[in-house]
Amino acid sequence: MQPRLASISGKLKGAVFTINDDSIVIGRETAAGLCIADPSVSRRHSIIEKKEDHFVITDLESLNGTFINDVPVRERILEHGDRVRIGESQFLFLMNDGDVSSRSSQVMLDEGKVLSGSTLQFRFDDALYLMARDLSALMKVSTTINAIRGLEELLERLLELLFEVVPAQHGAILLTTDGSIESAAVFGLDRASGKDQAVNVSKTIAQQVLRDGVALLASKGPDSALTTESLIKARSVSVICVPLLMLERRLGVLYLDTNIPGDEFNKDHLQLVTAISGIAAVAIENARHFEWLESENQRLLADVNIEHNMVGEGPAMQRVYHFIAKVAPTDSTVLIAGESGTGKELAARAIHRNSKRAQKPFMAVNCAALNEALLESELFGHEKGAFTGAVGQKRGRLEVADGGTLFLDEIGELTPALQVKLLRVLQEREFERVGGTQTIQVDIRLIAATNKNLEEAIGTGEFRQDLYYRLNVVSFEMPALRERREDIPLLARYFADKHSAKCNRRVTAFAPEALLCLGAYDWPGNVRELENAVERAVVLGTTDVILPEDLPEAVLEAEPLPTTTDLKYHEAVTQTKKQIIIDAMSQAKGNFTEAAKLLGVHPNYLHRLIKNLNLKEQLKK
Repeated sequence: MQPRLASISGKLKGAVFTINDDSIVIGRETAAGLCIADPSVSRRHSIIEKKEDHFVITDLESLNGTFINDVPVRERILEHGDRVRIGESQFLFLMNDGDVSSRSSQVMLDEGKVLSGSTLQFRFDDALYLMARDLSALMKVSTTINAIRGLEELLERLLELLFEVVPAQHGAILLTTDGSIESAAVFGLDRASGKDQAVNVSKTIAQQVLRDGVALLASKGPDSALTTESLIKARSVSVICVPLLMLERRLGVLYLDTNIPGDEFNKDHLQLVTAISGIAAVAIENARHFEWLESENQRLLADVNIEHNMVGEGPAMQRVYHFIAKVAPTDSTVLIAGESGTGKELAARAIHRNSKRAQKPFMAVNCAALNEALLESELFGHEKGAFTGAVGQKRGRLEVADGGTLFLDEIGELTPALQVKLLRVLQEREFERVGGTQTIQVDIRLIAATNKNLEEAIGTGEFRQDLYYRLNVVSFEMPALRERREDIPLLARYFADKHSAKCNRRVTAFAPEALLCLGAYDWPGNVRELENAVERAVVLGTTDVILPEDLPEAVLEAEPLPTTTDLKYHEAVTQTKKQIIIDAMSQAKGNFTEAAKLLGVHPNYLHRLIKNLNLKEQLKK
C-alpha cells in the first residue's frame, strides 16, 4: 500500500505526492508536506493521517473549508478514488498499486512489447486526469456561471469556458421565447477577436436541433450538413449544436464551430458540451428571470417613488401611478380624461413634479372659467393698448410657463378661434401677444384635461379634429370614485384630518355605519364631493367620532349596496336608533329638551337626528 495524492487541477496539476510517515499536512506555509501557493488556502489547511487501518483527512479550521467529492467535511475516512478539493486545487486519493499496472497494461500493450514501470505510472496518472477532466470542467462551469446574475455577462463567460475545454473557434448562443429561431436573441463570440468578429450560424442546423431537442455533431464531408452556403463561406470543418433544455422547455441552442483542419470535434466533445448545456440552461433561465424581476422591481419602485398629492391604494389608482411614472420623464403632450372632481389637476401636477421640468413653472388655466377675450389674454398675454383697459403689457400663461408645464383644464370648452391659436402653439411652439406683432418662442409641455367626450365633440363640430390629435399623444382616464370604492375610507380619513386641523376640532375616527354609508353612495361629484361631505361632518359633528347623522342627507338616502351583510347590520342599527328616539320622545311627552336629557345628547343634535332619520311625521302621530 502506497497512499498518494494525484493533482488533477489547480497550480500543481499533474504532480503526485506520496504520503510518507503515515501523515501529510496540506497548506500554504512552506513547511507543509504539500504546499499550495494559493491565497484561498489557509496556512495549515488540513492534514491526512493514518489511524488504525484507514487514512483520515481532518480540516484544521481552514477559512474556506475542505471538500471530499464536493461535500465539506471536518473529518472523514478517505477511500480509494476520493476527490479532495482544497482551494482551487483538486487531488485524487490513491491507495491500490495493483490498479496501476492492471489498467496501464491494457491500454499501453503494443504487439507484445511491455512498457516500463515508470512509463506505466505516468500513463496511469495521465489517464486519471483525463477521467477527472470532464468532471472538473463541469464543476468550474457550474460554480462560475451560477454566480453571475447579468444575462449578457453569463453568456460571454459561458462561451469563454467552452473555449477552454473544446477546440472551437467560434461560439453562439441563441435564446428564444416562442420556439422560433427567427425571433431568437443571439450572442456570439470569436475565440481570437472576441465580439469584434461576426460569427456565422447555420440556421438549418439550429432549427433542426431546436425542433428535435437532440444534440448534433457534424463534420465536413459530401453528405454533411456543413455543405450549406453559409458554412462553406465560413470554411467550417466541424460543428456542434446542442439544445438548451430546462424541464422539457427549449430555451434555445448552443452552437460551436471550428474552421481549423485537424481540430475537428469528436464524440467526447459532444458529450461534454451536452452536459455543460444542461447546467447552462438552468443558469440562463435564472438570469433571465432575475433580470425580469430587477426590471419589474425598478418599475414598481418608480411607481412608489413618484411624488404626488393623490390618495388611494386600490388597483385603479395603482394604474394611474404607473402611467404617471411612465410618462413623467418624457416631454409628450398628455390628455387626461375623467369626470369632474376625480383629481385631474392633481395628476397633471404629479406628472410635472416627476419630470425634468420640475424646477420650472407649472401654470394651470381653467378654460371654462373665463370668456373668450379674457381667456385669450390670460393665455397669450397682451400689449399696452390692445383693448380697452389694457393699460400695460402683460405676459400670458404660455410665456410665464416657458421651460415648464402648462395645464389646460376643461380643454373641451375652448372656442374655435382659440383652438386654432392653440394648435399653432403645439405645432410651432410660438405665438404673439394680443395686439402684438413680435413672435415669442416658448419651450413648454402641455397637459390638457377634459370631462367631455372630445370624439363626440368632433362629430358635432365643437372641437377640431387636428387639435385633438395633437393633444391625444398619450392619454389616460382618472377613475370615478364609485369605481374605486376601496379608497373611500382612506380618502375620508385624510379629509377628516385635514379639515379637523383647520377647524381646530378633534376627530379621531368614523363610525363603522358612517363608512358604510360613504361606501354605498355613488358620488357623482367624485373626490371633490366626498371632501365637501367630510368637511361638513367635521364642522357639524358634536363628538370625536363622525356618525352617519353628521353626513349629508343625499349620502344617507343612498340605496345600500346589494349582497353586503355589513349594510344589513347598518339598517338594523338605524331602525334601533329610530325606536330609541321614538320611545324617548314618548316618555318626555313630545318635549325635545327632556327627550335629549333622557338620551344624553344635546337638543340640537336630537333635532338633526330626527331630521336625518325622517322621524318628524312619525312623532306627530
